[in-house]
Amino acid sequence: QVQLEESGGGLVQPGGSLKLSCAASGRTSSNFAMAWFRQALGKEREFVAAIRFNGNRIFYADSVKGRFTISRGNAKDTVWLQMDSLNPDDTAVYYCVASQTIIQSTIASDRAYAYWGQGTQVTVSS
Repeated sequence: QVQLEESGGGLVQPGGSLKLSCAASGRTSSNFAMAWFRQALGKEREFVAAIRFNGNRIFYADSVKGRFTISRGNAKDTVWLQMDSLNPDDTAVYYCVASQTIIQSTIASDRAYAYWGQGTQVTVSS
């Protein structure tokens, strides 16, 4: 069993930055992966970014590529999501997710992740 704890959401002006963090507790496998999804009010949940711990391969949605950076934290089994050049379209609840058995072809699918954090609100507004 894996538990996820997110932090770092909040209100930011357009063009600003925020950094989200997520810590995973519990035993993790060699094929462990963590990712971020987001869901805006009235919209479908969408993939944001993912990182595979084995090899540190990283994946981004086209909508955030070049603006967001996912990385491993200094502590074991933690990830950060650095979000720069934020715009109002980035407003959403951001969820940290994890999988013990990720398959690369499904890394952007929310059904591939068994473990979900409680979500943290990110609001981009002037």
